[in-house]
Amino acid sequence: MVTVDGDSIRALAYPALVGSPQIGDRVLLNVGALEAGLGTGGYALVVAIPDRLPADVDTPGHIVKSRYTPTQVMVASADEQGSAHHELLRSADSLDQMPVVVADLHSALPAVLAGIQGSYRTDRGSGPRVAYVMTDGGALPAWFSRTVAGLRAAGWLAATITTGQSFGGDLEAVTVHSGLLTARHVVRADIAIVAQGPGNLGTGTRWGFSGVAAGEAVNAAAALDGRPVASLRLSFADPRDRHQGVSHHSLTAYGRVALAPADVVLPALPEPQATRVATDAAVLAARHRLVTVSLDGLEEALRSCPVTLSTMGRSVAQDLEYFLAAAAAGRHAVSLLGWEASGLGSLGVRKPRG
Repeated sequence: MVTVDGDSIRALAYPALVGSPQIGDRVLLNVGALEAGLGTGGYALVVAIPDRLPADVDTPGHIVKSRYTPTQVMVASADEQGSAHHELLRSADSLDQMPVVVADLHSALPAVLAGIQGSYRTDRGSGPRVAYVMTDGGALPAWFSRTVAGLRAAGWLAATITTGQSFGGDLEAVTVHSGLLTARHVVRADIAIVAQGPGNLGTGTRWGFSGVAAGEAVNAAAALDGRPVASLRLSFADPRDRHQGVSHHSLTAYGRVALAPADVVLPALPEPQATRVATDAAVLAARHRLVTVSLDGLEEALRSCPVTLSTMGRSVAQDLEYFLAAAAAGRHAVSLLGWEASGLGSLGVRKPRG
């Protein structure tokens, strides 16, 4: 807690950037988004502890992220010269058909993983090895995500790879492309999940939202000989018309931005939701494969998740279909590996026309 003009507010400090605040310290705060009442970025953030600056540290890497801002950071990227992985990644050019699940929101990450955990054959022993490739559309520091920390602690995630301007993952990469190659060849992942960090920027327009990058991630996965799996953002609880049924975010990202074909996963919901989703998603069949996936056992898998599930402030009970759609995408990724339990794979595939 920080006292400002006699009022107490919560403030967030990243010790790796500014040091560890102590009681009695003066701190320089950024409160612009907080005062504006925003969700994304709406925190008081500690910019500096001016009377007690952190000690200088030797930076192991030569890659700058959050570039040309006062808090730019130096990181050691997996793909940079001098990295132990540089020679491996210098020649890496294929994901070897690794399934890559792409989602719009960070809140889909644990649900996709729940779908993976609830779908593989237990006679294989441990489940698929999964890496999270974090893009820079939301929070830049991976440290902000309590979800990622909880999933790593539970063993559901093998590693987080921060790409673009995002930083603070187990591994760093310059682009989504090199992040995916790092997931496959350094982490040895069986499945990768690509999504932005916590937070989502949107203006209510067709093109002005950070989830546009989901379509670009489909292209990246396809360019590298991966198998893109598109997780739909859908809801029957969101009060905004543009996010009812299949969100316009998914229709734009996968229908207009994604130029390579992907498996677009339709959860096998009860009626009338199933018809609404199929009708909304039909426009995507011109380029993509529409795959209907069984939901048997997925609600239970979601409820066993080691971290809290929440999207736009709504819980599993309040927006179940959203989380089931993401979990179904995880289940389909397992089926592409041939690891799925009997009866839990895809129910049908609609091929693209032409």
